[in-house]
Amino acid sequence: MEIKNKVIVQAAKPAEARLALLKGKDILSAAQFSKDEIDVVMETAAYYEKKVKDGEVLKDMEGKVMASLFFEPSTRTRLSFETAMNRLGGSVITVAESAKVQTSSTAKGETLYDSIKVVDLYADVIVVRSPQKGAADEAALAADNPVLNSGDGAGEHPTQAMLDIYTILKERGDLSGLTVTLLGDLKHGRTVHSLIRLLSHFGCRIILVAPDQLKMPAEIVADVEKLGVKVEQTDNLQQAAAESDVLYVTRIQKERFEDLAEYEKVKDDFIVDDKIVKAAKSGIVIMHPLPRVNEITVDVDSYEGAAYFRQAGNGVPVRMALLALVKGCVR
Repeated sequence: MEIKNKVIVQAAKPAEARLALLKGKDILSAAQFSKDEIDVVMETAAYYEKKVKDGEVLKDMEGKVMASLFFEPSTRTRLSFETAMNRLGGSVITVAESAKVQTSSTAKGETLYDSIKVVDLYADVIVVRSPQKGAADEAALAADNPVLNSGDGAGEHPTQAMLDIYTILKERGDLSGLTVTLLGDLKHGRTVHSLIRLLSHFGCRIILVAPDQLKMPAEIVADVEKLGVKVEQTDNLQQAAAESDVLYVTRIQKERFEDLAEYEKVKDDFIVDDKIVKAAKSGIVIMHPLPRVNEITVDVDSYEGAAYFRQAGNGVPVRMALLALVKGCVR
């Protein structure tokens, strides 16, 4: 995997033995991945990205069906998964609902377990998002086919973390020894819950910046510290940015607050604007899983290191890789 000016210029297919590392597996948590498994996802994503850029028509998942089950609103994750399956030559069946619009039998009281038992008969791989933490684990118990967690409440979002790692690789060329600041709602932010676990494999220094009531769960910090990761917590965003190679920003998640008055107290605590960027470490990469509200001002968009829209685009090759790897279909 060779990167030049943030573009994949050389990407060979991994060896067959390594391609088999994820075959038949569910993707439920970032904690499940070894460094070698992360590497094979990155290499396979690069391989697919180059093939798509070269205009190749792929048939790796021809004849396969992906069930896209989104019981919580999504734009980037759902569409990138569906695009990924289409790019691989497969087909998609989908359920997309919200609290106001329900189209599946869960509206009639059907359990997730029963829904998945049935969907498993229709599809070869299942992608599920739910507002309930642990829902992907329940889905995996019900299904014989691989289940990919695309967000379970305030739990995890492992495929987002994979595309985040891929983005840092493309933006920086390497992850080893980088200082990465995670900013915002670290309590409810499933993207950062997964990302910090993947970063633990690369010897990164982690700085956490959050309002007091929205700090990273202590058990997650303890888990990565046991792996030798240096984790620091601060409320000084400007200083953290001055020391960081990557600034990963998350929004304060209004929908996770039971008391909206508490949300109003913290929603503007940390805002990344042009002033923060100018005081930051030279070459800092700014990322965001999106959607953003006001935590990154639009004047930052013109900064060369503002990678969040490129980051969203990276979701397609990474999810192509994950889908094909769990089905053993990389050709």
